[in-house]
Amino acid sequence: MLIYSLLAVKDNPEKLNAFLEGLTGISGSGLYAVRVNEIVAVTGDISRAELLADTSNALVFAAIIESLMQEFPVLPMRYGSFLESADAVSRMIERNYEEIKQNLQLVENKLEFGLKIFCDSEKLKTALQPISETDATISQNTGSEIHTSVFREYVNTKLKAHRLEELLLSHVDKVIAGITQQLDRMDALSKFKKIVAPATVIDGVFLLEKDKKEELIKAIKDLQEIYPGMDFVLTGPWPPYNFVETTIK
Repeated sequence: MLIYSLLAVKDNPEKLNAFLEGLTGISGSGLYAVRVNEIVAVTGDISRAELLADTSNALVFAAIIESLMQEFPVLPMRYGSFLESADAVSRMIERNYEEIKQNLQLVENKLEFGLKIFCDSEKLKTALQPISETDATISQNTGSEIHTSVFREYVNTKLKAHRLEELLLSHVDKVIAGITQQLDRMDALSKFKKIVAPATVIDGVFLLEKDKKEELIKAIKDLQEIYPGMDFVLTGPWPPYNFVETTIK
């Protein structure tokens, strides 16, 4: 059996059954609920041999999880997650019940959003260069002994490049701090990666209450005005792929 998602059903399990009847799984397969108390695994009656690892199947898999997300707290499973039978799925839920329950409580009534910040890092370095050169001048005035070195030009070039790189990273940290300040007001969870590639400098994901979506959009728009040299691209909502800590045993 292919497992699409784990989710929580508390008061109205019939609602899930009716919901699944309106969905079709990969290759037209039916969708079924395997329930252990309040936790349900949404499964598809398809074998591992029948599952083709192609883009169309992966998109169907993701679309089913996103449909479930609209109505229930979900923990999305990795594409190609199989167990041999409904009994095996039930035993898996029982073994991991408390951890699954805690993660479902974490994501209940929440949405995940992604944020990519693009810029031309070389242009940004050019904009920051006057600050870097000012710092370099101050350093040179306090270290005159290096002026007598035959390696002066080489060392100065390296120092300038290093200072410029540090200044760029400091600027990225400043942007992240501004985003984090806004997210803290929304009680959001966040994860950031500093990439500092030629086109992308920040990659972030957030988990926050559903009713704070518009507040997040406004906050990102405000930050875009503060940093016009960067492009803020907000995506989502997504299932909470980046905030699930369960390791299935």
